[in-house]
Amino acid sequence: MVKVVPQQVEYVVERLGKYSRTLTPGLNILVPFIDSVRNKVDKREVVVSFPPQPVITSDNLVVSIDTVLYFKVVDSVRATYEIYSYLQGIEQLTVTTLRNVIGSLDLEKALTSRDEINRHLSGVLDETTGRWGIKVTRVELKAIEPPPSIRDSMEKQMRAERDRRAAILHAEGLKQSQILTAEGEKQAAVLRAEGDRQSRILTAEGQAKAIRTVVDSIHAANPDSKVMAYQYLQSLPQIAAGQSNKLWILPVELTKALEGIGGALGGITQMSDSARAGLVESRADEAESADVIEARRSAEDAAAAANAEAAAASAQVSGNPKSTPAGITAQDLAALDDQPTRELER
Repeated sequence: MVKVVPQQVEYVVERLGKYSRTLTPGLNILVPFIDSVRNKVDKREVVVSFPPQPVITSDNLVVSIDTVLYFKVVDSVRATYEIYSYLQGIEQLTVTTLRNVIGSLDLEKALTSRDEINRHLSGVLDETTGRWGIKVTRVELKAIEPPPSIRDSMEKQMRAERDRRAAILHAEGLKQSQILTAEGEKQAAVLRAEGDRQSRILTAEGQAKAIRTVVDSIHAANPDSKVMAYQYLQSLPQIAAGQSNKLWILPVELTKALEGIGGALGGITQMSDSARAGLVESRADEAESADVIEARRSAEDAAAAANAEAAAASAQVSGNPKSTPAGITAQDLAALDDQPTRELER
């Protein structure tokens, strides 16, 4: 006669086979032999995992899908009298709805559209089970298992995709490395060229300054043609010193300078015999001391060396060792060697 109903549980009571009332949690009193408890309904949320169900996709592949269903009873009377077994009804409704949804998708879309499938299933189940007094709170696809052959193909495809991505990343890395290397080489070449340009500019400025200094020094010294001719003669051996020199060109100024030297030396020999005789006679009476004799000998040696150097330079210029500078004859050279003048002694 006394019934104690636990929390979150409701008892459906019938009187003489007809629904009478619903017992709520707490102490309840029944009439013996007249009232009876038809169903005990748990109002808590229930989690049900259905076994894998074979489903055919739009590309004719059979996949096995495991589903998990979350629901709770909101109306104990309708859950008792509207359907014989609401749990079995929910399972079958879930399977049929899942087949309809998956049948419109291919395998790749089904694998990547779980959220969309869950929302669609939840909407259909909630609409249908509402009249049963059942509230479907959530539907989840626990697993989608394609056939073994399809899994192997998918693994190969994913492996190829990963290899492709790895190759792309490797190529991108090589590209960036080559770009950076080329940029570095470019900057290094630019810097080297800039340094070489600055070096050449500084070298050219130094050479120009040196030439300007030499030219200014020459102009300040105001040398005559004989000094310039002597410089030409000093540089001739260096010009002809190369072993591979077959042909070398002489400037016009060199021949003019040699002519000037020849004219200077020839002017000494062209002195008249009378003048030379007068000089000899005027000096013959003078007593020659030891110092005068030594000076004469030094002058003779200097004249002989100058003659030999002039002859050698003329031979190098003309290529004929027997030739003499312009304006000087062999007789003049002999006369200079045999008869040094008092002018040379001075």
